[in-house]
Amino acid sequence: MIDVLSRNGIIRSFGASLILATLSTTGDFLWAHFEIPHRTIAGILHGALLCLCMGAVLGYTGGSTRSVLVGAIGGIAVGVLSAASFYLLRLLTGFGAMIAAWMVLWVLAAMLHRWVGSLSISPQATLTRGVVAAVSSGFVFYAISGIWTDPPPGGPNLPFNFLCWSIAFLPGFFSLFWTLRLRSLLAGILVRCGLRSVGIGNQVWRS
Repeated sequence: MIDVLSRNGIIRSFGASLILATLSTTGDFLWAHFEIPHRTIAGILHGALLCLCMGAVLGYTGGSTRSVLVGAIGGIAVGVLSAASFYLLRLLTGFGAMIAAWMVLWVLAAMLHRWVGSLSISPQATLTRGVVAAVSSGFVFYAISGIWTDPPPGGPNLPFNFLCWSIAFLPGFFSLFWTLRLRSLLAGILVRCGLRSVGIGNQVWRS
């Protein structure tokens, strides 16, 4: 199973989405059950813990225990920066800050993924993947935002929240994991067509 996960971008995207959805739903339960005051420090701590796990998932790409640990540490930084951006932007944009912070998270996640996964892609391509992840998941995140802006009176509907979180995370992870596989497939096609002689195959892989 681990071997399959390491090679199949689609399965990895679904697996990562389910892991993060589980953690996010657990967070929803804890916020509601313990009636945690929504203070800045609590929100930043929540983001740091969630992204610690996200970084570990991204670090799995590196194929070593070290890459997972480094990814987890880097994930803490991603979570703190993303959560801090929300609280800063909230002063100016209100609810829009939540969407913006979510998109910041995915751009930073793409950069972290390149680093801990030792990916042979350029910074420009990394930024592009991050923006694609941010925009695609941002639309979905906005669509499911009612679980916070209009919550049910009896507390969060946890199965529904889990479904919403899974759907929200999927486009982001799909953009990070599956685009790498598409890039590899395209490079292979170009090589088979005899285009390596003019350097196109290598350019596609490294761009």
